[in-house]
Amino acid sequence: MTKKAFIFDLDGVIVDTAKYHFLAWKKLANSIGVDFTHTQNEQLKGVSRIKSLEKILAWGNKSISEAEFTRLMSLKNEDYLTYIDTMDEQEMLPDVTKTLDFLREAGQHIALGSASKNARMILEKVNILSKFDVIVDGNDVTKAKPDPEVFLKSAEQLQVAPKDCIVFEDAVAGIQAANAAGMVSIGIGDKETLHEADFVFAGFQDMDTDFLNKLINK
Repeated sequence: MTKKAFIFDLDGVIVDTAKYHFLAWKKLANSIGVDFTHTQNEQLKGVSRIKSLEKILAWGNKSISEAEFTRLMSLKNEDYLTYIDTMDEQEMLPDVTKTLDFLREAGQHIALGSASKNARMILEKVNILSKFDVIVDGNDVTKAKPDPEVFLKSAEQLQVAPKDCIVFEDAVAGIQAANAAGMVSIGIGDKETLHEADFVFAGFQDMDTDFLNKLINK
């Protein structure tokens, strides 16, 4: 049996930080005269901070200086950090810990592959940092999803071939990145939205151990 690598996205897969991103992006957008909706926020899932701000500026047909762009990115992150500073284990999505523990007990590799530059801080806040063998986040990559860089780097650090990697993602861009990397893609969320994934579950509570064992033994 070939040892597999299970790679988890962070936002929307392990913890629900989308609500905090929404509040921080909305505050920023409104401050420069741009409206910002939940629908638009969905389009920022799995997207880097730079690309997200570029999208918001495009939606509002706004042009700003490079210095102002940098300032706004920092401001958004500061607002976001004030929200995640209050996080604890109760912020974990259902059965994430159960799934991580099952995979560890089965002797599988576990990695985090996230666009977030605050990934380690969040994992510490919810007390699961030690459950990951490898963490590749926004500080380690230069290309945003749907580019597969974050997942390929995770596989490389774990010394596992891409075909033996399984990715858990809640965003279309993340599913596309996993597919581009030649990995098994598992969508966490809405089936219609994540239809490009190999498998889709509403959450880990709907994923039984038989399914995980099949992935391990495939």
